[in-house]
Amino acid sequence: MLRFTLRRIVVSIPVLLLVSLLSFAIIWLVPGDPAAAFLDASATPAQLAAIRHQLGLDEPFYLQMLQWYGRILHGDLGESILLHRGVATAILERVPVTLSLAALALTFAVVMGILAGVVAAMRHGTWADQSIMSLALLGLSVPDFWLGMMLIFAFAVGLGWFPAGGYIAPSVDFAGWARCIALPAFSLAAAQLGFISRMSRSAMLEVLGQDFIRTADAKGLPWSVVVIRHGLPNALVPILTVAGIIAGGLLGGALVIEQVFSFPGVGRLIVDAVLSRDFPVIQGSLLFVALVYLVVNIVVDMLYAVVDPRVRLG
Repeated sequence: MLRFTLRRIVVSIPVLLLVSLLSFAIIWLVPGDPAAAFLDASATPAQLAAIRHQLGLDEPFYLQMLQWYGRILHGDLGESILLHRGVATAILERVPVTLSLAALALTFAVVMGILAGVVAAMRHGTWADQSIMSLALLGLSVPDFWLGMMLIFAFAVGLGWFPAGGYIAPSVDFAGWARCIALPAFSLAAAQLGFISRMSRSAMLEVLGQDFIRTADAKGLPWSVVVIRHGLPNALVPILTVAGIIAGGLLGGALVIEQVFSFPGVGRLIVDAVLSRDFPVIQGSLLFVALVYLVVNIVVDMLYAVVDPRVRLG
């Protein structure tokens, strides 16, 4: 297992190098002069030149790139022009908010999706199966931002059960944190829940048609035991693959949900950086998101061997 993990880490290094290069190239690919975004229309050429010198934009491309990689190797992602502080510090301050939102949304999606998929497979062809799959299709079709606004209107404005926005750290008030994160997490998880439930149903139906399931059923075991003990473990590999994909995708969805619910997470930081053209924050945030994707993929690959002993990680 250790050898496999080390090999996956080594393979991931070129991906990080490519992402870091693309992140750095953003300044050169954006139309216009990035330095002009920090000055008004009345700025003089001398002021524009001073800003370009401050940002290091007056140096050759290759020299800027070498300096960028040198700072990354030292854990320095630059300084935010908007926040006037280190980019790494700004990201790390907001990571707990985004990770807690994404983790809770992933928990909702995986637990409820697998449960719905297993029930649909056990009731294949019945009204229960059709109802669950219809709800899953509805969840896939509804945009998460629209669902979030409808949940705010119904449960925050109408019933007053949950706050309409804002964030409370769990260390300050755990009950308040649970109330403020419930609606955003469910909004973020709805589409992924439908995806996992459909995948779980498909994987379970494939497993339930195999010979060892018929043998266990012929021995007189209760059908629920056959499904849960013998069927579900053999269907977890494709479900894990899907869960790994959506775990990274939840970070992208968090950009919108954090705006809707006024969450001070990494997603909102990226949106504010894009609107203000704070390029150091954009570059560092892209690198952080890519790193999270790679870590999730490595963890999912390691879990294959845990849930299915037939998988051999050389």
